[in-house]
Amino acid sequence: MSQLVFTSNGMRHIENTVKRLFDHQFMPDGDITYVGWGRKKSGERAMQEAQKNQSPFALVEDGFLRCVKRDDLPLSLVFDDKGIYYDAKNPSRLETLIPAVLNQAQINRAELLAKAWMKLRLSKYNEAREYEGDLPEKYVLVLDQTFGDSSIESGLATAESFQQMLDAAIDENPNTAIVLKIHPDIYTKNKKAHFQVDTIAKLDNVIVIAENCHPVKLIEQSEKVYTVTSQVGFEALIWGKPVRCFGMPFYAGWGLTEDELNVPARRSNVTLNQLIHAALVAYPRYIDPEAGLACEVERVMGYLGLQRKMRQRFPKHVYALGFSRWKKPLLQSFLSGSDITFVKKSKAIPKGATVVLWGNKTPCKFPETVKCFRIEDGFLRSAGLGAELIKPLSWVIDQDGLYYDASKASSLEIILRDHDADEHSRQRAKDLRERIVALGISKYNLSGNAWKKPVTDKPVILVPGQVESDLSIAFGSAEIKQNIALLRAVRETRPNAYIVYKPHPDVVAGLRKAGAQEDSAKRWCDDIVTDSDAVNMLSQVDEVHTLTSLIGFEALMREIPVTCYGNPFYAGWGLTSDIFPLDRRTKAVDLDALVYAVLIAYPTYVSNTTNLFTTPERIVDELIEWKEKGVSTMPLMRRVKRGFMKLVNAVRNV
Repeated sequence: MSQLVFTSNGMRHIENTVKRLFDHQFMPDGDITYVGWGRKKSGERAMQEAQKNQSPFALVEDGFLRCVKRDDLPLSLVFDDKGIYYDAKNPSRLETLIPAVLNQAQINRAELLAKAWMKLRLSKYNEAREYEGDLPEKYVLVLDQTFGDSSIESGLATAESFQQMLDAAIDENPNTAIVLKIHPDIYTKNKKAHFQVDTIAKLDNVIVIAENCHPVKLIEQSEKVYTVTSQVGFEALIWGKPVRCFGMPFYAGWGLTEDELNVPARRSNVTLNQLIHAALVAYPRYIDPEAGLACEVERVMGYLGLQRKMRQRFPKHVYALGFSRWKKPLLQSFLSGSDITFVKKSKAIPKGATVVLWGNKTPCKFPETVKCFRIEDGFLRSAGLGAELIKPLSWVIDQDGLYYDASKASSLEIILRDHDADEHSRQRAKDLRERIVALGISKYNLSGNAWKKPVTDKPVILVPGQVESDLSIAFGSAEIKQNIALLRAVRETRPNAYIVYKPHPDVVAGLRKAGAQEDSAKRWCDDIVTDSDAVNMLSQVDEVHTLTSLIGFEALMREIPVTCYGNPFYAGWGLTSDIFPLDRRTKAVDLDALVYAVLIAYPTYVSNTTNLFTTPERIVDELIEWKEKGVSTMPLMRRVKRGFMKLVNAVRNV
C-alpha cells in the first residue's frame, strides 16, 4: 500500500475521507502516491512530484453525487491516476471505464440506479428546494455556469460558448419557450454568471430562473436540455432527455448527446447504462455519512433521498409558537429545510401561514387558512429523561392532533386506519422490533438495578405509574385519571394476581409531582419498584395493565398481554384488552403494522452524529452507543433547576 502525500493544504479537512476511500484497484502500488485536487495547482504539483520521483499520482475531485449542502463534506470522491474527468484535452480514468463491457448484473444495477435517481429526485447538491414557480407547458432548458469554472476551458469551451448555446436554443426552437437556469453559486457564493440577467429576461419567449433552486423539476418537465459542460446535462441523460452540448463534458462524445464540437478520437459510442455504471459505480468512491466507512452508491443515494424528502415536508417559511429557549435549536434541526420565525403571541401568525406548536396545551386559535402542526417527543427518544432536558433523537410532528389525544384522530391513527403496510414495510418493522427487544431499547434507556421476578404461582402484573398532570392522561383516559384509581381497578379485576407498581421515573427523580394518594399504593399492590429499568422488568412479567403509558406499547413489542384502562395510541387495534374501548377504532392491525406506523412512518428522527435526518434503525445504533457511555448528565445550570423543581414538588407533597 502506498503512503499518501498531499500537495494541497486545502485538502486537510478531507484527508481522513481520502485515506478511507483511496482505492489501489487502478492505481499502482508504490512507496508514495502524490495526491492533489483536480486541475488546481495542487493537482499539477502532484503530477510533477510523481514524474520527478517516478511515483504514482492521484487527482481527487468531488463525485457526481456530493452532499446535501454545498459546504458539507463530500460523500463521494473520484480518484484518477490518468487525469481528471472534466479535462477533455487529456485522457482520464473515467474515459477508460465508460466503454467497459457490462455483464447483466451491472446492466441491471445501472437501470435500477437511474430509476432510484429519478424517484429520489437527486442532483449533485441536494439542499435547495424544487422550483415553485410556474413553468411553460413546453420549453427547452438552457444551463448557465459560473464564469471561469475550470470545467469550461478543460471542456474545450470558452465564455463565448454560452451565448452560442443560447442563440442556438432560440433558433432551433422557434415555437418553444426557453428557460434559462442561472447557476446557484451566483447567489450562494457571489460568483459571476455568463449572462446579464436583466438583458436576457427582456428577450421574447425567454424565461430566466434567477434563484437557487433544485434542478430536477426543470429537467423533468423540459423537452430538451442545452449545456456547455454542466453536470446537469448528465442528470438530464438519466432522465431520458435529449442533451445538446457546446463543450465536451465527460458525458459528451459517446453517442448519447448532440455535440457541437468535434469528438476526441478516444471516445466512441456507448450505451446509457455504460455511462451510468462508470460515472456512479466504477469511478467514484463513497463514504457512509453516519458510519464514516466506505460504502456503495445506493447507500448514499438513499441517505440523500431521505434528506430531500424530509427537508421539503413543510413550506419554505414556518412560524413557531410556545417553544422554550432550549427547544428552539432542536426545532431548527427537526424542521431543517424551512426557515423558522419564533413568535410569542398567536396574533403574530399571518393568514395562510404554517405554525408549529409544542404539545397540546396551546389552542389553535388561528384563522382557518393557518395550517397547524403539533410537536411532541417520539418513542425512541434518548438515554436520559426528557424532564432533565436531555436532547431528543425523535419528535413527532402531527397535523391532525397528537398521538396521546384520544378525543380525535391523530395523524398516527389515520395512518393505522387508512393505510395497510405492505410486506416490505412489515418486514422492516419486524426486523426493527426484534432488534429493539434484543438490545433492550426503550424510550429513555435508563439504567437501573436488576429486578427479579418473585417466586409465585400467581400471574405477575406490572402497573406503570404516570405523571398525573401528563396530557396523555388528560386527553387519553376519560374514566380513570389517577394512579391509585388504576391500581384499585387492577386489584378488583385481578384479585389473585401479584401486582407490581412502578412509579414514573420523573416522580422518582423529584422532577414531577407524585399522584394523588400515591403514597398509599402499597395497599393495592404486592410490590413497589422504583430503582429498576422497565425494560428489564418487561422481560419477566406476565402482563401489563396501564392507563396510557408507553410501557404498554413496549410490552406489545415483546408480545406481552396488555390491558388498557385508557385509550393510548396502541389501544383499539385488536392487540390489547380494552376496558373502555374507543368506538371509532374498529380496524384489526397486526403487531408489525402497528410498529411500522408508530416507529417508522410517524416520527421524525435526527441523528446525534450528523444532526441531519435519519432512520429509526440508525437511532437504535446511536442509542446503544449512548447507553453504553452512560445516561447523560445535566450541565450545572440544569442541575440547579432540577434541585429547585425537587424542592417545589417536595413542598407540594407536604
